[in-house]
Amino acid sequence: MRAVLDLLWLVPVLQIPGVLSLSTHVAVIYPQDPVLRMGSNLTASCWVHPDLGVHASSLFWTLNGQQLPGSLYRVLSPTNLSVTLAGLNASRQKSGDNLVCHNHKGHILAGSCLYVGMPPEKPVNLTCWSRNTKDLTCSWTPGGPGESNISTQYTLKYKRRWYDEEKKCEDYVPTQPYSCRITRDLYLFTPYEIWVEASNQLGWGASDVLTLDILDVVTTDPPSGVSVSRVGQLEDQLSVRWEAPPALKDFLFQAKYQIRYRLEDSQDWKVMDDVGNQTSCRLAGLRPGTVYFVQVRCNPVGIYGSRKAGIWSEWSHPTAASTPQSERLMTGSCDSKSSGDSNSTLRRELKQFFGWVRKHAYGCSSMSMKMYDQWRVLMQKSHKARNQVGKHH
Repeated sequence: MRAVLDLLWLVPVLQIPGVLSLSTHVAVIYPQDPVLRMGSNLTASCWVHPDLGVHASSLFWTLNGQQLPGSLYRVLSPTNLSVTLAGLNASRQKSGDNLVCHNHKGHILAGSCLYVGMPPEKPVNLTCWSRNTKDLTCSWTPGGPGESNISTQYTLKYKRRWYDEEKKCEDYVPTQPYSCRITRDLYLFTPYEIWVEASNQLGWGASDVLTLDILDVVTTDPPSGVSVSRVGQLEDQLSVRWEAPPALKDFLFQAKYQIRYRLEDSQDWKVMDDVGNQTSCRLAGLRPGTVYFVQVRCNPVGIYGSRKAGIWSEWSHPTAASTPQSERLMTGSCDSKSSGDSNSTLRRELKQFFGWVRKHAYGCSSMSMKMYDQWRVLMQKSHKARNQVGKHH
């Protein structure tokens, strides 16, 4: 608003016949809009038109609205006042810092923008991924300590090795400052060379060249149809099932899956890495009568024979289920045995289990997790029956 009022003040002056023509500046700052390295010095001068009738000694300077001390000024002539700034700091804003010359009443006579920063260092951490082979998205980070404090342009460039001239990525991701999405000129079974160039008014820099094949950096959608259910009356287990990502159903690949799960009142996830390419898994060793949240993600490994590991998808939406309530917790009873007896209890249960197996299994090939589940259910029912008898007596 102040700038608008000052400009309105200047208009009548410019229109006074015989004083100044419309093509003549009231005042000029030199240099105009300089670009400087951090730590450098600057001497700027404000020249006012002699017909304005203003002496240089009556002028003053401001930087970003703050008046600069008179000790920095020097009267070069009746119409010229300079100011010297030493050890300039980085610009506070990318549009530049405002260096302004005022008359004795505070009105703006002229202004200049100072752009103080550093040349860009070469971008680093260039990584790329392809979602279902339909695109190629790359991201990077500025080199060195970060931004160069002045406006810096980043350009992602790419080309097919041995074939094309370099091209520029045009679809920059608004929500991610340093990323760009390539959707055209994509070919499978072809190595690409990709790099990022950074430039501003003080210099230029380029990242290392990344060479890749799209098939080696494929990621996909999270598995669909994730369901979690109880395993009969087993109080410490849950069954998880899911479907392969539909976007890759026509691709030749060997998927890997991961499962993670947590307690309802916890933020700590436990990850199962050894799921392999199966689309179901059983979680064991869980707490009875407890709600668990479960998620699954997919890694499309070896698409069309690629020898490199794929990239993990996002996790699926959380799916919840609860384990059955323990009979001992329901009856309010507790185990009076010390923790030192846990090993002997386990040995006794294993002895009972293998004794039961000898009666119901024929050879080692007949032993399975299903048989163990049957035995666990049988033991729980037996325990429940004993509790009921104990209550009646």
